[in-house]
Amino acid sequence: MIFENLSDKLQNALGKLTGKGKLTEKDIDAAMREVKLALLEADVNYKVVKDFVKKIKERALGAEVMESLTPGQHVIKIVNEELTDLMGKSEEKIQFSSKPPTVILLCGLQGAGKTTHAGKLAHLLTKQNKKPLLVAGDIYRPAAIKQLQVVGGNVNVPVFTLGDQISPVEIAKKGVEEAKRLGRDVVLIDTAGRLHIDSDLMQELKDIESAVSPDEILLVVDAMTGQDAVNVAETFSSELGVTGIVLTKLDGDARGGAALSIRSVTQKPIKYIGVGEKMDELEPFHPDRMASRILGMGDVLSFIEKAQNAIDDKKAKELEEKFRSQSYNLHDFLDQLEQMKSLGPLEDLLAMVPGMDSKALKGINIGEKDINRIQAMIQSMTHEERDHPEIINNSRKKRIAKGAGVTTSQLNKLLKQFKDTKKLMKQMGGMQKKMKKKGNPFGGGFPFFK
Repeated sequence: MIFENLSDKLQNALGKLTGKGKLTEKDIDAAMREVKLALLEADVNYKVVKDFVKKIKERALGAEVMESLTPGQHVIKIVNEELTDLMGKSEEKIQFSSKPPTVILLCGLQGAGKTTHAGKLAHLLTKQNKKPLLVAGDIYRPAAIKQLQVVGGNVNVPVFTLGDQISPVEIAKKGVEEAKRLGRDVVLIDTAGRLHIDSDLMQELKDIESAVSPDEILLVVDAMTGQDAVNVAETFSSELGVTGIVLTKLDGDARGGAALSIRSVTQKPIKYIGVGEKMDELEPFHPDRMASRILGMGDVLSFIEKAQNAIDDKKAKELEEKFRSQSYNLHDFLDQLEQMKSLGPLEDLLAMVPGMDSKALKGINIGEKDINRIQAMIQSMTHEERDHPEIINNSRKKRIAKGAGVTTSQLNKLLKQFKDTKKLMKQMGGMQKKMKKKGNPFGGGFPFFK
């Protein structure tokens, strides 16, 4: 889970304040020591930590907190606001040119994920009704051009290449010309990286920048390298007109040092975060939502956006009708699991729900093997059994389990899950009218829970 370690420690430190009717300076000092230690262990830049804790303490000792009936909650509110501010206050979007094509140059060290994330960004822009063109500007790394072509094919975006015998500067210029000829409105230029920053790398990038005058220069950095990522970002930003950061592998970074330090150190916004290996696992970065998730407050807006992108509206309406008519069956149960799977890891998904205990979420997941096993069990049933699981007795269970290659206890677990889900749906049915009144975009309930 993203920021797992940091999130646990911050919540624990601040949780000690919430049960107190009054706070003293000693209480706040003790909490700030724990917060400081948690941030340093998360590999957050020392100066950033020092300034961050100082701001919180100054605000926490103010009259608003000290005279409040719920001082602990006020301190958490302050930490949330300062965390949001630290990571950039609000989302910063791509600035599209009024005269297409918009030219986006991607740069960074080798291994940070530039080529893959060029494809991910192309995919994301396509969903925003843009028509991107990928340009293969890395002529040095073996198979870099082929990799971009494969990535482009996976997201159905064309790739412009002139091979590896022409200079990257010329390729970039020709790529922009080709985009104009084809009517593509965004150009994504993939560039070469190095294992470390050197003068040749920086000069080549400066030459490309000078030749095509990009609207955006996005620096791709690996979140898992912590402070190294921040140092790389600082160096690139001092040499190039970097307009934003793409932070990759954030799903594998349980600490979070890069995400919390990079904006403060470089003054460049994080525009996108890579949260998985799939091509659709690139997200715009929302500092306010991330701060809420770190502090265990949930992230309902991201949850809703994920659901809206992944859930089939027609299937959602059909499921709603089935619940209303009490005809929900095991076919529908399987369909819901498959739709939930498309939303990403269940552990991360549930972490977006306010009030969820982060410790209780560890290890919760529905993976490919689980879905396949459930599918095999359901397909081993007769149509009557799928429609009316209550008729499945012991002899039927033995037959179904044998046909699916599972144990009867695994089958019993599935049947219990189905029964519990049906019960949950009935309970949530009563909430739908209330949620409709509050303007829930799904018309009440989440689509896969209708």
